[in-house]
Amino acid sequence: MKQQQFTEGKILQPLIAFSVPMMLANLLQVSYQFVDSLWVSNLLGANALGAVSVSGTVIFTVLSFILGFNNAALTILSQQKGKQDESGLKRYLNAFVVLMSLLALALGAVGFAASEAILAWMGTPQALMPEAAVYLQINFAGVLFVFGYNFISTVLRALGDSRTPLRFVFAAVVLNAVLDPLFISGFHLGIQGAAYATVLSQSLAFIYGLIVILRGRLAPFTVPHLPKLSEIKLIFRLGIPAGLQMMVISAGSMAIMSVVNSFGEGVVAGYGAAQRLDSILMIPAQALGMAVNSMAGQNIGAKLWQRVHQIAKYGLMLNLGIMLSTAVLLVSFADIGIRLFVAEETALRFGSDYLRILAFLYPFLGINFVLNGIVRASGAMFQVLVLNIISFWVLRYPLTYLLANLLGERGIGYGIGISFVISSMVAFGYYRFGKWKERELFAEEKTP
Repeated sequence: MKQQQFTEGKILQPLIAFSVPMMLANLLQVSYQFVDSLWVSNLLGANALGAVSVSGTVIFTVLSFILGFNNAALTILSQQKGKQDESGLKRYLNAFVVLMSLLALALGAVGFAASEAILAWMGTPQALMPEAAVYLQINFAGVLFVFGYNFISTVLRALGDSRTPLRFVFAAVVLNAVLDPLFISGFHLGIQGAAYATVLSQSLAFIYGLIVILRGRLAPFTVPHLPKLSEIKLIFRLGIPAGLQMMVISAGSMAIMSVVNSFGEGVVAGYGAAQRLDSILMIPAQALGMAVNSMAGQNIGAKLWQRVHQIAKYGLMLNLGIMLSTAVLLVSFADIGIRLFVAEETALRFGSDYLRILAFLYPFLGINFVLNGIVRASGAMFQVLVLNIISFWVLRYPLTYLLANLLGERGIGYGIGISFVISSMVAFGYYRFGKWKERELFAEEKTP
């Protein structure tokens, strides 16, 4: 598959062409979770769906440190691509493989051992605890393959190829759709079967993706070997704050989940169903954030700053147009969508109200994705970490907690929505006036 060079030519058309496969990949990923939730809710009931929802928040939180290194990989590898430094690309690709594999193994072991303690800290309802714990532990056991499945797609996107990763995601979705009912009902494994299906489908998709990349020589992978100290230092200098960014986001989601948990099982189930649906609205913003990160990274590597700002402008325009259109569809079909997952009145009412409150506020969240993607492409990971701390811990969680106490369960949606608006203003302020453009990632390598 052809890899794109973003340092010359037009910007809008390549941005659309590069973003659309990522939107489709994200849509497939959402459909993966969607189908998974459908099988769990219909075969095992609302409590099982609640257990998967709670566990999913924990999985994302604990894995986020490793997955955050993907953002560092996207930035470093895309800048090396923009510099047209083939040797540097090989060296940093090897360094990421070695370091992230070791981190994934360590994090998987710790997460497996601490699963029940984490769920208890979150205030998980007792009725959900046994199923949530076993689901969580099985997922931690397969964390290395989950890391690999995500990492190979990040590498290809950094190099300008967003189409090939679609094949890997499609394979995982098809496998999961087949394995879920087989393991849950066919083998009578219940929620354990859902976890096994998730891990096995992503593991097989990773192996398939690795074969495609190696046979097609789509990325300059080498036999893993010990990286240089300068490579390790740069990866950790970007990777640690990038990983902490993801942990701040997902820990904030866990904190909000604790507010949701306080309203009981019905609201937890409704929130879980709504999260599956409103994630559809986030697809364009997430894809655009990744696309501008890769495109801007190549141009920053080539020192083409005017193109970087044009990428930001077109990214914001696309975000606004696409997300407003998608919001209309989501609001129109909110009730129908929630009914796919839950039938209990409390869950249905909460899920529908939540979606309608938030739908037209997601374009503001999209501003964060696009502008943070541009800033992240420069290597200003610590600055983006601070922006995320402000977004989640200064704004989103406190507002959600406060308004939930004042307004009841409806306050959850209002608190989250207000935080979207304010945090987008903060992100724009830093993009406009911050010093992110002064970053120089490879200065140490230039000194003898």
